[in-house]
Amino acid sequence: MRNSRASSLAERPPLEIPHSAFPIPHYGWGLNIDLTSKVALVTGGSRGIGKDIAATLAGAGAKVAVCGRDGAKAQAAAAAMGNGARGYACDVAQAAECERLVAAVEKDLGPIDVLVNNAGLTKDNLLFRIAEQDWDQVLDTNLKAAFLLTKLAARGMIKRRWGRVINISSVVGLIGNKGQANYAASKAGLLGFTKAVAKELASRNVLVNAVAPGYIATE
Repeated sequence: MRNSRASSLAERPPLEIPHSAFPIPHYGWGLNIDLTSKVALVTGGSRGIGKDIAATLAGAGAKVAVCGRDGAKAQAAAAAMGNGARGYACDVAQAAECERLVAAVEKDLGPIDVLVNNAGLTKDNLLFRIAEQDWDQVLDTNLKAAFLLTKLAARGMIKRRWGRVINISSVVGLIGNKGQANYAASKAGLLGFTKAVAKELASRNVLVNAVAPGYIATE
């Protein structure tokens, strides 16, 4: 006996979805908001995802501080964005350097309104091969840095009753991945950090959110 339902499904043409239904963001795609009076700090902003985020914020009118380990690359990236963007060198895993960074940005551009904690690194290996140093370096850069910078920037946001903190996590923080125990722990921790701080600061109009991208090809 023929299964009429299965037959009808098999005979249907494939569903065609227009590309416009799911627009794909690209470098400098723009935001439908005006950030002209805002100052944004983007860590890990000299390349990859961070560079696109910084350029998008600059395109929306924000004065952007591009932070990276290599100051020359951060400055070059900022110069290409225009709109008064400036580059800064900083090892965000170090508390003293974070303090110097925030002080420099606020002196040059003004109080920080938008903080994007994007800086991150990987030291992939299987559990029994992960060195303690590699564990610490990944957790310090991917998680502790967000704590340090959010704590510094949020003080002013609370006083002004306006602020936005965006933490760049990863799908690996949600589902895990073999050979990335340290990275997965750091990104999962960032999600928990985001939820806790969001509850603390929401009443002061300081919104804290996280984005968990999948695998993205970057330079």
